[in-house]
Amino acid sequence: MSSSLPLITLVVGAALGWLAAGLLGVMIPRRGAARGLFLLGALGGLAIAVLGLMAVWQPAEQLTLPLGLPDLPFHLRLDPLAGFFLMLLGGVSAGISVYAAGYFREETGGRLALICLQYHVFLASMAFVILADDAYLFMVAWETMALSSYFLVITDHKLPANRSAGFLYLLIAHLGAISILLCFGVMNGGHGDYTFEALRAARLTPQWSSVAFLLAFFGFGAKAGMIPLHAWLPEAHPAAPSPVSALMSGVMLKTAIYGMVRVIYDLIGGVRWEWGMGVLAIGAGTTLFGVLYALMQHDLKRLLAYHSVENIGIILLGLGMSMVFIGSGHGAAGALGLIAALYHTLNHAVFKGLLFLGAGSILHSTGQRNLNHMGGLIHGMPQTAFYFLVGALAISALPPLNGFVSEWLTFQTALQAPILQNDSVRSLLPLFAATLALAGALTAMCFVKVYGIAFLGRPREARHAAHAAAAGGDAGGWERCGMAWLAAGCCILGLFPVTLLLTLNRVSVSITRAGLSDAALQSNWLWLVPTAPAQASYSPIIFLVVIFSVTLLTFFLVRRFYHGRIRHADPWDCGFPEQTPRMQDSADAFGQPIRHVFGPVYLMQRHLPGPDDAAPRYSLKIEDRHWRWLYLPVARLAEFASSKIALLQQGRISIYLMYSFLTLIALLVFVR
Repeated sequence: MSSSLPLITLVVGAALGWLAAGLLGVMIPRRGAARGLFLLGALGGLAIAVLGLMAVWQPAEQLTLPLGLPDLPFHLRLDPLAGFFLMLLGGVSAGISVYAAGYFREETGGRLALICLQYHVFLASMAFVILADDAYLFMVAWETMALSSYFLVITDHKLPANRSAGFLYLLIAHLGAISILLCFGVMNGGHGDYTFEALRAARLTPQWSSVAFLLAFFGFGAKAGMIPLHAWLPEAHPAAPSPVSALMSGVMLKTAIYGMVRVIYDLIGGVRWEWGMGVLAIGAGTTLFGVLYALMQHDLKRLLAYHSVENIGIILLGLGMSMVFIGSGHGAAGALGLIAALYHTLNHAVFKGLLFLGAGSILHSTGQRNLNHMGGLIHGMPQTAFYFLVGALAISALPPLNGFVSEWLTFQTALQAPILQNDSVRSLLPLFAATLALAGALTAMCFVKVYGIAFLGRPREARHAAHAAAAGGDAGGWERCGMAWLAAGCCILGLFPVTLLLTLNRVSVSITRAGLSDAALQSNWLWLVPTAPAQASYSPIIFLVVIFSVTLLTFFLVRRFYHGRIRHADPWDCGFPEQTPRMQDSADAFGQPIRHVFGPVYLMQRHLPGPDDAAPRYSLKIEDRHWRWLYLPVARLAEFASSKIALLQQGRISIYLMYSFLTLIALLVFVR
């Protein structure tokens, strides 16, 4: 593919096309037109994905737009790092936009027009966050992204819970934005030039570079959802429409990872191993916290939101290991950690987007997010069940799908610990890797629960099964196409990892000047070699052939020796001949062993049925301890301070004149 126009110009044109699609949705608020605009947005996503992939392999390009404030034009830059994240944004959003064309089929009028506008503004703002080459444009695009996603979260704004979730999201988003703004101020050092080129050239002392790192880590971590700044995720995702949840979890969180990598590796530079240890500690805590709380959820979208927290922790583990190795002078091992983190960033975008779309189809057909009200959905929604199974296997890191590759690369990075000279760091790195292994096992357990309870067994509530039948059963054609696109991504990224590994090596070299070893770069399409063939190698193709062969052999043996042999017997009924769907395991019962083992982690409220209850039911509520330890005390302190400051508002003009007079006197005395 060749073009006389620079790639960056084409990418900007595609992003502006998203804005145009949103404006057309307002100007032509008809259902058919909106569906066509979502499909047009999907084509724009495909174009941006292709252009982003091409940009990875080409020199960086820059562009200045005559917009913004006087003497502060918008600077844009397209380099390998930006190209990779544009590929992620375009590829994942293409499938979600196709799904949205079918999902919003029942919306009409002004509501549909506003959704179309905010949705495409959201996409365009994320593209400009990635393209920004100065702090001014970055913050404008960052705030536009936050505001457009806020309005999407409160689409059903008549519900108080949705308004509350939107407020919490916007509050934490702006706290993060303030921290990012302060980070740019520290890097600028008062020189007045906020282009990224000037920030790269700035020379910070070790103390100020650490301050800038902490501000960036806090600010971008708030948007990414790391603990203890994660509280908005399990509130906002259930409130937002499912395609929006897929975009926020699959793509928007990754813009925070982009910002973190851009600022820490590229703009601040001089990565230190002490920074990596802090990132590892937060990443390990985020990973375990996310998966443990996901296991306790029975709201499907809240469960997926907590798994987003977990996967952000996994990405932070890779970044932390990368910082430790680069800061210790081991560039190749550091590049492997960065590549593992970026690989998992793309993988999580694909399989989490798929899972949220599957949850949206379930919600659309049954009207339910509660797992305890589901069951047997595989009979009425077989295609959704298949696509959801692909996503569940991928997020559980089972080969040969994509989730396994990035987590395996993270483990391979941890196994490079013996090359470190610091004894304490060398001994701690395997412990952080062990948290990833534990999280992987718990994730598999969680999705066994989700899939078994939602899709297998019998319907637990007859009225919800009737609702699904009345709604038309399985997802519509456009929705199935969107899920199929992301399911194919899970398979391709898992079966052909070497191509992406080489692509990510190009990204690593562009921002760290360090890449993989020569042995890793010589990997072929069959064998993935992260360091050296004698240490580790992985072949997803051979793995797939073995799985297929064992399955085929088992099928042949069963057909050969047991076909036609039928034995009739009464089923074992456990002493209860009149079984009902309520006798099946619930989501709460499935997580009981984990609650016993990790009991101190949870804040639990149980309700046991009493002898006088007309409809006895056991109920369990799991609360996030961070609310009582952090958020509620801060809220009470803010309310107390506000009540005292409110005393200044007397409502009398004489009091306000006195304030002005005292301020004037203070300025005359203290300002010289």
